[in-house]
Amino acid sequence: MEGYRSCRLCEWQCGVDRLQGETGVCRVGQAEVAATMCSASLRSYIVTLAGCCYRCLHCNAYRISQYPDPGWYYAGYVPPAVLVADAKERITAFEGPSIHTISFTGGDPIIHLPYIREVACEVDRQELGCGIGLSTGGFATQETMAETVRFCDVITLEIKAYSDGLHRALTGAPVAPVLRNAEYLVHEGREKIRVLRTVVIPGMTDGEVVAIAEFIASLDATVPYRLIGFRPNNVLYYHPGPSRDEMERLCEMCREAGLSDVAWSGYYPESVPDEVAIEAARLRDAYGGDDAAALTAGYAAVTGCPTHPRNCGTCPLRDCCPATLREPWRGR
Repeated sequence: MEGYRSCRLCEWQCGVDRLQGETGVCRVGQAEVAATMCSASLRSYIVTLAGCCYRCLHCNAYRISQYPDPGWYYAGYVPPAVLVADAKERITAFEGPSIHTISFTGGDPIIHLPYIREVACEVDRQELGCGIGLSTGGFATQETMAETVRFCDVITLEIKAYSDGLHRALTGAPVAPVLRNAEYLVHEGREKIRVLRTVVIPGMTDGEVVAIAEFIASLDATVPYRLIGFRPNNVLYYHPGPSRDEMERLCEMCREAGLSDVAWSGYYPESVPDEVAIEAARLRDAYGGDDAAALTAGYAAVTGCPTHPRNCGTCPLRDCCPATLREPWRGR
């Protein structure tokens, strides 16, 4: 994994040898797996990697992105061959929709591109038949972004803010590389874009959404843009989230800015998450038409729990239960 030596994967370009214990801004060495799960809504096997090149105040995965600072323990380094073999076992046991990709998230997986590239090679060797997906905050070097577009099949890029001042205040990093990489992705990998997205934080990023929409529309008005409702987290734990009306208003403003494919989602306690509702509907018959049982089981199913009605004694994954790894501090 030569990319970890004299590391210049992200725009901090620290130049440290991460294989020899030297650390840069991300403070991590080789890739460490925080959690894995099958996602019915994304039709993907999700691999969450620890570490990030940002220090976002609003991060809802700060125990993972700011690793090792929070002091939580994760699975550690998992050899690519082992990761793919595990994915094959979990995907085979999964009773939801067919899985199309192995997708990497974090943190920001861009800092672990050499590992992801090896996983991609192992997917081919083991004939898993899955593409490679990646979700990033876009702070890659030009070379790293080009490599990402070259071998990844599905890419999500988050533009956290448009103005440099706000982007620095929120993430600790400049915005120019992100906008450059978003433009490169649209021009060189348009067919691989799942979505571009922005988290809507009232009083902060909500005022930048239209500028981001105009920027995207100037590149390609058909690029899907998703607004994610901020859920109080981390340093912004006591900051309010947006209302439904605000999210709908911003979506309409993005359409007026020229984008044709705009939608929003968010965390609202009165609403069941879409992926849970999908699983609950699928499992209703397995629980004898009991809506409450199906809803409850839906939360287990989205983590990858394969046996329904739930029966841990006969589950093929009972030695590595995915339903205990949603908050993955004692994982594999």
